Amino acid sequence: QVQLVESGGGVVQAGGSLRLSCTASGRTFSRYAMGWFRQAPGQEREFVAAIRGSGVSTYYADSVKGRFTISRDNTKNTVYLQMNSLGPEDTAVYYCAADRRPYYSGSDYSLTHFGSWGQGTQVTVYS
Repeated sequence: QVQLVESGGGVVQAGGSLRLSCTASGRTFSRYAMGWFRQAPGQEREFVAAIRGSGVSTYYADSVKGRFTISRDNTKNTVYLQMNSLGPEDTAVYYCAADRRPYYSGSDYSLTHFGSWGQGTQVTVYS
């Protein structure tokens, strides 16, 4: 089991930027893909972005492509989500998650494949 601790949420005006961080402990970080998901009030949790264990490949939801960037530093056991050009539609609780599958090299990052979750960090964007 891996433990995940997120930070970096907050309140920002539309058009602004935030950077989320998630630090992992409990297993070999670089073996596993990491993902970011978000959940707005009254809505289901949705995929935002994922990155393979090596950091070579990244995947994004269409709604954030071109605005958000996921990255990782395996020497620090940390994954990041840089969010630019934020809009009110990005308001949600953001969750970091760790994939269950070691060395996964595919492109299926649906929620069910993630077995460990952070506590969530609130991102609020006002216009």
